[in-house]
Formats: sequence, C-alpha cells, structure tokens
Amino acid sequence: MRIAYLECFAGIAGDMFLGALIDAGVPAGVLQEATAALELGASLKIETVDRSGISCTRVQVMEGASVAEERVPEVVHDHARAGDHTHSHTHEHEHTHEHKHEHSHGRSLSAIRELIRKAPLAEAVKGRAIRTFCLLGASEAKIHNVDVEKIHFHEVGAVDAIVDIVAACAGIEYLKVDAWYCSPLNVGGGMVKCAHGTFPVPAPATADLLRGFPTYSAHVQKELVTPTGAALVRMLEPVFGAQPAMSVERIGYGAGSRNPKGFPNALRISIGEAEENTKTDTVTVLETALDDLSPQVLAWVAESALAAGAMDVMLTPVIMKKGRPGTLLTVLCSDKTQQKLERLILRETSTLGMRIRRDERSCLERHHLAVQTPYGEIRVKIGKLDGEVMNAAPEFEDCRAAAVRCDIPLKQVQQAAIAAYAQTATEGAKVGGKVAS
Repeated sequence: MRIAYLECFAGIAGDMFLGALIDAGVPAGVLQEATAALELGASLKIETVDRSGISCTRVQVMEGASVAEERVPEVVHDHARAGDHTHSHTHEHEHTHEHKHEHSHGRSLSAIRELIRKAPLAEAVKGRAIRTFCLLGASEAKIHNVDVEKIHFHEVGAVDAIVDIVAACAGIEYLKVDAWYCSPLNVGGGMVKCAHGTFPVPAPATADLLRGFPTYSAHVQKELVTPTGAALVRMLEPVFGAQPAMSVERIGYGAGSRNPKGFPNALRISIGEAEENTKTDTVTVLETALDDLSPQVLAWVAESALAAGAMDVMLTPVIMKKGRPGTLLTVLCSDKTQQKLERLILRETSTLGMRIRRDERSCLERHHLAVQTPYGEIRVKIGKLDGEVMNAAPEFEDCRAAAVRCDIPLKQVQQAAIAAYAQTATEGAKVGGKVAS
C-alpha cells in the first residue's frame, strides 16, 4: 500500500506543501498546469533554498510580476456599510503586510467553487479543492457567526489561496497515495494580528480547523500553521502519530519563506510502501437483546448507527427468556464514537441498558484498486497479508450504480470487475510488479 507521511515540526502552509510535493518528485509541470487552468493570471515561482543547511524547494504564487500573499478570509457583516478600509494582518510564519481593499472586490465561497468547477481539471482534483475551501470557509463562518456565503476572500489573497489549494490537490492526485499519515502539528507561539484584533497563535479559524488534531507549541514564537495549511490537512483526514512502518522511496522538503537561525523552517514529506502485515487493534462492542421492538425500528437503528460512525452493526435472531424470539443488536465502534452510539441505542430502542466490552481484532491491510470494465470504473477492495493478496472483491455500491446506469444484471457487473482485476493481476505478475499495491 502506497502511503505518505507529513512531518509538521515547523507547521504547515500551502506554499510549504507545494514545495514538499515537488521536492518529493511531483513534476513541477503538474502544479503549473493546474495553476494555468484557473485562468487567474497566476504562475508559480520555484527555486531551491537553504533551510538550516537542508536543501528545500520553495514555491511562491506570482500574480503577474508580483508575489501573491496569503490572506485570511474576511467577513461582510453589513453590505450597506461595507466599503474602503485599511487593516493589517500578520502571518508571523511568512510575512507581515498591510493592505487596503474593498469588500465588493472579494470572492465569495460560491464564486470560488464555480471558478474551480469550470477549470479544465480532473474531477478528483476539483472535488478535493472545493472541499478544502468549504472547510476553510465553514471555520471562518463559525468563528464570526455569519452565513458561510458572507465570507469573502480578498482579491489578492484569494488568488494565492486558490492556487495553493488547487495545485496541492493536483499534486495529491498525481501521487496516487492510498493513505496519508501526519505527525502532531507544531503551531508555533506568540500573537497574530488579524482584521478584528490580536489573537494568540493559532489564529481563531486555524484553531477551529485543527480541532481534534494533536498540536503543540515549540521552538519559535511565530505562527507556523496557516489557515490554508490547516484546511489541507483537514481535507486529507490523515492518521496522526509517529511514522508508520514503511519503506521510504521519496523524501521532499518544502520551505517556508522565513529562515530563522537554528530552526529548519520546512515541511517534510516521505512517500513509500507500507510494511504490510496483519494489523491488531481494539474495538468497542455495544450489545443489547431486544424482544419488544418492531423490525422497522430495528432497521432504522442499524442505519442510524452506521451513519453515526459505527464500524459495523449486526442484528442476530435469538431466543430470550420465556421462549420469546428476540434480536441481539451488536454495534462495533471506536472509542471516539462510543458515547454517541450508546446514547443513540438508549434513545432509539426500548432497552434499559447494554453490555460494553473491548475486543481485539486482527485485520488484513486493506485498500482499493480501480479497474476499468465495459460498464465504467469499479473499485476492488484488496486484503493483503505480507504482500500477498488474500481477498479481492468488487465494491457493491460501485457495482450497483453501474448496473442501474447500464440497465444490466448486478452479477454481470461484478463478474466483469473480477475479470478486470484478474487480468490486472496477471499482467502485474508478468512484469514482476506489485499488483494492487
């Protein structure tokens, strides 16, 4: 399985992410083409720089002959009163600047979405980019307690943010990584000047985007995680912790613009193959037996539990006391979702309590391989042990969608997907490659 690990010992920003991608082997042309596709008159300036003795790639977004600068989104509280004004905002991590603007020149989130949708980019790139901007806008809207469509991105700042995000998503798509991992994020320290006052690092929207992520403050009193960087990490949904067992093939360093003495202001990305063995972890089991609940309600509870984050839900017929037929409801979940699912079961069923236990489980390494069939692209779920494929099965939802779209039997699509996977496996074996890795 192909994985990537981000080491955010100096935080993360959009330009650092782009530099790390290029340094790790993503062709600069991939990011340049994505930038040009936006038709914003922007380009990328790419250079090699030194950060504490380490050679890194630095990327700057250029708007014509000038450097576009990252700005936080701005809020239009009252369109009738919005007008010319000047304020300062400090990204301690990269630069200090003052700018003057008119709110009417800002781009709304819907305008940015439309700009990205119209660009001649792969759908996967558009989808990731739009999701990233929506995450960024949603955090700003929450902080300012306004509708997300009243968040406006300043004209110059929007160019930088749009290019950073779209180009990063193009690089992510090029890598074809199956899973992302990330170290805890160093947010830096000190204070940051925003449009509405001075706040401790991380800035409010950045802090909201980092909710639930492991963060710390060390080494420098500067802002190390920018809103764009935080939104990109949130979009990737990585697994946090130490670097997983992996065979590293490529390493890239992306530079921040500042070069403080004795502190390597860079983002490192490592890309390679995961060590593929069975994985043992612990799962929480919630269980209760019910003999007075209708099948319709039971089905609703199972559906609601899955929507609330349950790993699996099982309904097993059982014989209860006094010979009554009943149903054993079993829900598998993680520690994070346990409390929510306990409450759901107590609220939606007639039970007065439930059993809770921790079970160990052994899992194959799992990932997907997309295969081409006469009915479109179908994902095949692969289960591997020590590099050997143990199981391969077409994703049911993909097969069902194709069967409906093409008006053919479901089993015909499944058979075509299995045949396509078998052909891929055979071709991979002939050239000595790793199939579905």
